[in-house]
Amino acid sequence: MKFLFLLAFLILQLTFIATQCDAQTAKEYIKSGNQLIAVYDFDGLDSLLNQKNDTTYVVNFWATWCIPCVQELPYFEQLLEKYGSEKMKLLLVSLDFRKKVDQSLIPFIAKKKLKSTVVLLDDKNANTWINKVDSTWSGALPATLILNKNQRLFFEKSFTFEELETEYLNSKK
Repeated sequence: MKFLFLLAFLILQLTFIATQCDAQTAKEYIKSGNQLIAVYDFDGLDSLLNQKNDTTYVVNFWATWCIPCVQELPYFEQLLEKYGSEKMKLLLVSLDFRKKVDQSLIPFIAKKKLKSTVVLLDDKNANTWINKVDSTWSGALPATLILNKNQRLFFEKSFTFEELETEYLNSKK
């Protein structure tokens, strides 16, 4: 009976994460407290980066070892809190090393109490996918993509909350 309950709970969680990420091609899922972290290669993540609908997507590429990334994460959480009830989805794409997820990423998410959807991009061929995110991206972190059916804006920089909010609001015009 306990097994069936756990299985049902896991299936519900996987369904929730898959719908949150708008892509159901995760390679695997890692459990972090009450959250499941979907692990994608770039092909699995790519469909999300090319959405053309009424939702505005804010996609932040970051890592726990990147100091500017960590410093700006509260601003993304604040953006989600302020505009999450609108047609906006926030996705934090971690570029942490897969073998360090248990030691770095999962404790970080718990310590910072992140409410945003966090996924892990586990694709070693960065030279092939960086230009697919944006042709101007050098690969440096942090990097943010704000996109909807009308615009696709890319930023290779860290944000203050005011800057992030301004770019989000501008993307909706």
